[in-house]
Amino acid sequence: MDPRDKKLADLLVNYSCALKSGESILIEYEGSECKPLIKEIIRDVYAAGGKPFVNISDSEITREIVWGCTEDQVRFMNDYMLAQMQGMDAYISVRGGANVSELSDVPAEKMSLYSRLRRPALDYRVDKTKWCVLRYPNPSMAQLANTSQEAFADFYYDVCTLDYAKMSKAMDPLVDLMERTDRVNIKGPGTDLEFSIKGIPAVKCAGDANIPDGEVYTAPVRESMNGYITYNTVSQEQGFTFENIHFEIEKGRIVHAASNNTDRINQLLDTDEGARYFGEFAFGVNPYVLHPMKDTLFDEKICGSFHLTPGACYEDAPNGNKSAVHWDLVMIQRPEYGGGEIWLDDVLIRKDGLFVLPELDGLNPENLK
Repeated sequence: MDPRDKKLADLLVNYSCALKSGESILIEYEGSECKPLIKEIIRDVYAAGGKPFVNISDSEITREIVWGCTEDQVRFMNDYMLAQMQGMDAYISVRGGANVSELSDVPAEKMSLYSRLRRPALDYRVDKTKWCVLRYPNPSMAQLANTSQEAFADFYYDVCTLDYAKMSKAMDPLVDLMERTDRVNIKGPGTDLEFSIKGIPAVKCAGDANIPDGEVYTAPVRESMNGYITYNTVSQEQGFTFENIHFEIEKGRIVHAASNNTDRINQLLDTDEGARYFGEFAFGVNPYVLHPMKDTLFDEKICGSFHLTPGACYEDAPNGNKSAVHWDLVMIQRPEYGGGEIWLDDVLIRKDGLFVLPELDGLNPENLK
């Protein structure tokens, strides 16, 4: 067992989930390498006076299930998953599967069906429980990061156990600014977008939902967005790796979508009406996460990035958009990725990935490490 798992388990149970005596928590994991951490989490849950429950998942088995699934079958899956979740106060998911592309050859229409009909259980977990989701440093993750497993583990524990209380305090001025903002303008290579965030709360994420963490999010006013965007990071969604994603948006709706598989991306966006509108806009600020590794939990926190998300909004930053899809797509604006600017109400607040307003300087990487 890596001794750093003790520190990570304590962070997850006592900070991220803030588990209290008598509360029930569902712990889900995939991958045998996660077991030492899972055992530490269970011990810490008992030490806090909580009641742990465990589910084990396996993407190889999920692939077989989804390939032949029917609508009534998936509806029943959602029913029992929702019933289980309704008995929980908190949730931790540790993902350590051997192959992040295990679902890549499942027909898109089957993946859409599976995602859409299981959405109520997921929504309950996100909106009604204290939750945290993280990956585990296994060989698959090291390969995605193009590093040795030892180097990736060192990076992983640095990024997952940084001083989130310090980060949380540094986020307060950005939250205040976003909640006073009407118009957002984003410029960069292949990108020129305008939209409103007026009246929609800004929410800071500093270790209490995902690990690693480091974002401040809100949502666009649903039909306010116009322009185009070309994302410069790849994205693993429903087991498939999308590249060169380009959207053209009119009155909030994606009217044209292209990628390395244009048919597949349009099938995904046609899951339901809300999938072609946006449910989240967020700044990524984690100083240790610098490059994409095809894992959303890391990539959406990349320092100097933002993500703009087709699909459902969050309950605490609502814009009325509902969908089975919530797809965090990331654009990095540091100079080595082409640079870019973000303006709030005609004031430049971030250029080439660095905040330029004095009150936001605490979120720049040298001040968060």
